[in-house]
Amino acid sequence: MQERLQKILSGAGVCSRRAAEKLIASGAVTVNGEQAQVGDRADLDTDTICVNGRRIGGHESYHTIVLYKPAGVVTTMSDEKNRKTVAQLVQNCPVRVLPVGRLDQYSEGMLLMTNDGALLAALTHPRNHVDKTYAVTVRGDASRIQDLSKPMVIDGYRIRPAQVKTEKIGTDGVHELHITIHEGRNRQIRKMCAQCGFKVLRLCRIAMGPLQLENSLRPGHWRELTAEEMQALRCASGLEKTDK
Repeated sequence: MQERLQKILSGAGVCSRRAAEKLIASGAVTVNGEQAQVGDRADLDTDTICVNGRRIGGHESYHTIVLYKPAGVVTTMSDEKNRKTVAQLVQNCPVRVLPVGRLDQYSEGMLLMTNDGALLAALTHPRNHVDKTYAVTVRGDASRIQDLSKPMVIDGYRIRPAQVKTEKIGTDGVHELHITIHEGRNRQIRKMCAQCGFKVLRLCRIAMGPLQLENSLRPGHWRELTAEEMQALRCASGLEKTDK
């Protein structure tokens, strides 16, 4: 399927769409050996697209990693406030990878990053309902924990009821929960907790779809997904069908 070149370059993790326009205008991009122009369209599956002579596209060039994002790091590729970004944590990745969704600055845990535009779009599209599970430490009235699994409205949107598992009830009013959500609304769990009278003390994403955050991956570190993990992720996102 033909798409605008800047969208293809962005989806392949080369650069942002705005930067891609400048890259094309500079003459650095060719399609089937011909210098590309801003506004040109191409098909990544059938055309040979090169940036500075290096071909992009093809499954062999895709990279998907799992990063343990520490609290205090922002989920963005650059930051005008000079805060530490996830891009700085993955500088030694062989290609430019983009975050799959977001974790807010004060949350930590599993963050997928990829240069596979189709996978990124599938994992973040609301219709695919890729579940995300968080370990959440809260302070508040334990009797209201059950309210977190009831239907509620967040920012005018009626979310699907979350699954809530109580890991520990503290005598000091501090409780440990596992919360699984089916959407990815902005700061959804923090807003859910606030509606139920809880203060979030720690929020850590521990699973996304079929993937679990292993204990051996330390904050600020990342690794490539295995072939088996990629297959499971593509099935969960709807890009591939599961074997029956």
